[in-house]
Amino acid sequence: MQPNDLKKILSSGLLSFPVTDFDAEGNFRKSTYIERLEWLAPYGASALFAAGGTGEFFSLTPQEYPEIIKTAVDTCRGQVPILAGVGGPTRVAAAYAREAEKAGAQGLLLLPHYLTEASQDGLIEHVAEVCKATNLGVVVYNRANCRLSPTSLAILADRCPNLIGFKDGIGDIELMVSIWRKLGDRFSYLGGLPTAEVYAAAYKALGTPVYSSAVFNFMPKLAMDFYHAVASDNHAEQNRMIDEFFLPYLEIRNRKAGYAVSIVKAGAKLAGHDAGPVRAPLTDLSAEEMDMLHKLMLKQGAQ
Repeated sequence: MQPNDLKKILSSGLLSFPVTDFDAEGNFRKSTYIERLEWLAPYGASALFAAGGTGEFFSLTPQEYPEIIKTAVDTCRGQVPILAGVGGPTRVAAAYAREAEKAGAQGLLLLPHYLTEASQDGLIEHVAEVCKATNLGVVVYNRANCRLSPTSLAILADRCPNLIGFKDGIGDIELMVSIWRKLGDRFSYLGGLPTAEVYAAAYKALGTPVYSSAVFNFMPKLAMDFYHAVASDNHAEQNRMIDEFFLPYLEIRNRKAGYAVSIVKAGAKLAGHDAGPVRAPLTDLSAEEMDMLHKLMLKQGAQ
């Protein structure tokens, strides 16, 4: 897939990050990962991100990463494009980019680099080196210690033709407006805040109608219904789902750091598609929290 073709795909529709399946010992479990993707693919997401943030990229080993990406690509071939998460130190991220391309991924999501702060000049070089390592279209994830300015993005837009997307995980409205006004349609713009549904209407007004849904992992119909409500500006339906599901969901998610991933795996288990435990340093929900989530899901028609 050519970068500009991927850019068109990412300009509309709902995106999601499938969780990565582990067994009781925390090892990658291919069989249920395939079943998960086969379950989710027909629901209508525009693209899926394998080994993304919700897929616990940060806890995967270099040895298991290529198998995860290839499994996702092979399972979803002809149904939905797969973008692979890449990240870490610059040379490591570039190596992951090459592995993902070799495995057949249709694009890449560049997650923040590891640990250290960096200047804008350093961030530019980091993103440029990863883009140079691949022919695939790249989406940069503006989050944590990777916070690119509009000027830096303009430099990268000139240097890296295959940098086709910008995903925001910060929620700085002033920054988003500045980027949109400076770069226009040079990029596809994706909303990437945790539980992005809560911010979806505001981001659509900013020129960012596309977002990624973690809830799609365990309640795909609800996630798609909410996306269609946003797309059609059905504010009454949006508000109903926010009040009945998303705000109570956030109350559980916000109990502990890292629960943005843990609660998704919990939901998958309750939906009958158990992905196993999260890996350290994340922690699983308590029995009480699982019960709270289950009751919330039942109210929305989950079995």
